[in-house]
Amino acid sequence: MSEVQWNRMTAAELRDLAAQDAVVLLPVGSTEQHGPHLPTGVDDLLAAEVSRRAAHLAAEHTRVVVTPSVWAGLAEHHIAFGGTFSLSLSTYHALLRDICRSVLRAGFSRIMIVNGHGGNMTALNALTNELTAELATPIAFASYFSAGRDVVRDTLETQNALMHACEGETSMMMAAFPQLVREEHLDAAWGPEITLPAESIDPVYLFVPFDRITESGVAGNARVATADKGERMLAGCAAALADVIADDPWAKTRDR
Repeated sequence: MSEVQWNRMTAAELRDLAAQDAVVLLPVGSTEQHGPHLPTGVDDLLAAEVSRRAAHLAAEHTRVVVTPSVWAGLAEHHIAFGGTFSLSLSTYHALLRDICRSVLRAGFSRIMIVNGHGGNMTALNALTNELTAELATPIAFASYFSAGRDVVRDTLETQNALMHACEGETSMMMAAFPQLVREEHLDAAWGPEITLPAESIDPVYLFVPFDRITESGVAGNARVATADKGERMLAGCAAALADVIADDPWAKTRDR
């Protein structure tokens, strides 16, 4: 199996991949509280895991490189629980711009930001527009759980989409990083259902700190999570993302 991780390759190997017009996946997540049972790195770890799997699956059509992940994002709503890093929007914009610029200067031209944090979604819709204009190169953006929303919906018992430290995220962590799940705290890992802001149909948006939504830091019911569900979702999301890559969304922006 060919190597896909940027920081495990040599510069010469990356130059060769750039010459082949390889796709570059940039996983972005967050480091923030995830209830009593999950580590703070869930969003970062899962975005990177799905990206790595998708890169191997997409190899049938094109070579794919996965950069080191961006482990901090927009997480102001979780600050009250502790254990959380949060960037300002301007810092996040500048960080992504400089990383994407570095990828382009390394000779690549097709970049997709792969997001694993619900709190990044609305910003990334706007920032990819800005980055495309600033870098004169189309920058794509996908949340892995949106690409794989069908398998997520069909796998989960108590919810239709990912929430936070929920049945879905806990199941995927059980599958990919079981040593990081504090199963002794699962009994307390539940809270109210939520809809991610970027997917809400409410007519008004208002910032609400997460500690006003849930005392446990969890939205959803992690008590029914299993590793089997997690593996199904990880595989399905990776396959969906690989299909997106194979469709070459960047082609839509090229001159005809």
